[in-house]
Amino acid sequence: MAGIYQAVHRRASSLVCRLHSTYVRKMRYLHELKEDDSLCRQAQVSGTFYLFHNLSPFLQKVGKKYVVPQLSAAEIKRILEKLKDTEQWIEKSVLIGCSDEHVPHFALDLGALEKSVLESELKGSFTDLRKALFLVDEKDFPLLSSAQSLLQWHDSHQYCSKTGQPTQKNVAGSKRVCHASGIIYYPQVSPVVLTLVSDGSRCLLARQPSFPQGMYTVLSGFCDMGENVEEAVRREVAEEVGLEVESLWYSASQHWPFPSSCLMIACHALVRAQQAEISMNCLELEAARWFSLEEIMEGLKREPRPSQQDNGNFSPWFPPKQAIAHQLIWEWVKQQTS
Repeated sequence: MAGIYQAVHRRASSLVCRLHSTYVRKMRYLHELKEDDSLCRQAQVSGTFYLFHNLSPFLQKVGKKYVVPQLSAAEIKRILEKLKDTEQWIEKSVLIGCSDEHVPHFALDLGALEKSVLESELKGSFTDLRKALFLVDEKDFPLLSSAQSLLQWHDSHQYCSKTGQPTQKNVAGSKRVCHASGIIYYPQVSPVVLTLVSDGSRCLLARQPSFPQGMYTVLSGFCDMGENVEEAVRREVAEEVGLEVESLWYSASQHWPFPSSCLMIACHALVRAQQAEISMNCLELEAARWFSLEEIMEGLKREPRPSQQDNGNFSPWFPPKQAIAHQLIWEWVKQQTS
């Protein structure tokens, strides 16, 4: 009997700890805000806001660093009143998270207002998100990324695809509803596979014509309808570089806002060294080549920006640390050196 009592007590204690953990309480609070419009409106009063202008986040330079300011509802109201703008901008904000102390975070796009006037008043600048990737701390980029994706989704889903009637967002911005048909639309992400191909001693990296000069990265492609991750990896490698994957394994995942909201699923793939001759798809890629461990190590030492050599060519460089492609490359290096 004592053993049964101890087992029940341990189970109950474990449940109480989980229910009172910071993470569980935080997730449940966010869920309540998404489902309860009245509660979310109250949260807007005490919450903080990240500002955007036509999907470009607002940054301030402090010393040599760029920070992402958080403004209160009162500060935003004061600025808008100063600009003599009476529109209910707060209603257009979307919920993007909260702190461990349950301070809600919202994103708000003021794209209809004059950009230069806002920047002068706020003492900062609205910066293209691709550029911001290289400027802000690693901890800030995921929040900016999810905020921009959600704002972009609302901007492109203002009408019902079935009835053509306007859709209405809930206060949190976690969904849109067509009241004419009753259809509820939820934000969606597109799955993309990122694959670092290796033949055992080298890794394969490629570049597209739209990339900055000299930048190489891992292979990538959207998953087709009905495809699983393994099938998508094998198909993309075959399509882009003409190689057949012998084995593959999952690494990690990351949300990515380009070109729209994507879920990057990062994998490693192994091909046979005896069948590693690249047959590049020129419609997809501008260049694809094998890199030795020494070349990868040199490339990782370089700043993530174009660097021209004396002969006019650009030194190979790789995505910044914030990108999961960078993590894949580092994992390969560790595998080679372990």
